[in-house]
Amino acid sequence: MLERTHLEILTAIKEHGTLTKAADALHLTQSALSHSIKKLEAQLNTAIWEKKGRELRLTAAGECIQSLAIRVLPHFSHTELLLDQIANGESGSLRIGMECHPCYHWLLRVIEPYLSRWPSVDIDVKQEFQFGALGALQNFEIDVLITPDPLFTPDIQYTPVFGYEHMLVVSRFHPLANHAWVAPEELINEVLFSYPVEPQRLDIFSQFLTPAKCTVRKHKIIETTEIMLQMVAAGRGVCALPGWLVEQYSKTMPIKSVRFGEHGIDKQIYIGTRKHEEQIDYLNDFITQAQHART
Repeated sequence: MLERTHLEILTAIKEHGTLTKAADALHLTQSALSHSIKKLEAQLNTAIWEKKGRELRLTAAGECIQSLAIRVLPHFSHTELLLDQIANGESGSLRIGMECHPCYHWLLRVIEPYLSRWPSVDIDVKQEFQFGALGALQNFEIDVLITPDPLFTPDIQYTPVFGYEHMLVVSRFHPLANHAWVAPEELINEVLFSYPVEPQRLDIFSQFLTPAKCTVRKHKIIETTEIMLQMVAAGRGVCALPGWLVEQYSKTMPIKSVRFGEHGIDKQIYIGTRKHEEQIDYLNDFITQAQHART
């Protein structure tokens, strides 16, 4: 019945729209591609696609198969990559997804010694995820997820790496700079800078402002840590970052960190991996080194 070839064909049709382009993408002849689907249609006794001019459109049955392809084909590709690496005597590859923007500075201290210990392991770091990397981990697009906000699921194992306190960052000359802690209502006239993350997933909102039914005067997005802190140092607004990162930058910039509320906001960085891959040595060693890397 269903074979991997069918999944690849329907995925190519969905992506390219025409038989010609799909055949070219799969390095097959149009007749071979068409024959394969006609044979499947005969077995299933239902149409898989229908022609609309020069384009092909998947039927309900075709969409159902293509939905399966989205879930299954990445597993094939990942396993084939591992098998190819084994056959060629290579250790593997480690694709790291980052949901923690400021953790990039910490990650550099992990990767440097790791590359020396594992010279045959290729590393790729993907930072484009905005709290959407869990799906990428489940779909084999990445191998490791670094996040301060784990979404626990049965198929993912999260390992705590290090804890820290989330802090408000202000200019050294800001009225709040000498406060031991800040109350939510003291930020209502402030401009808040943050990374491009949904407000409901930002701790300053979810754990501090929103429960107190407060907000800031203006919320602006800045993608880079350095520019964000330059803006804060210039008195243009405030931001929220891990305390260890603020401590590093405060050595060269006129900024200070202030606790959120009397008790603060405690956070933890986790590394997420797929549960059935705990036996991979180079992956486990990455977690071990990450746990021992100093912030």
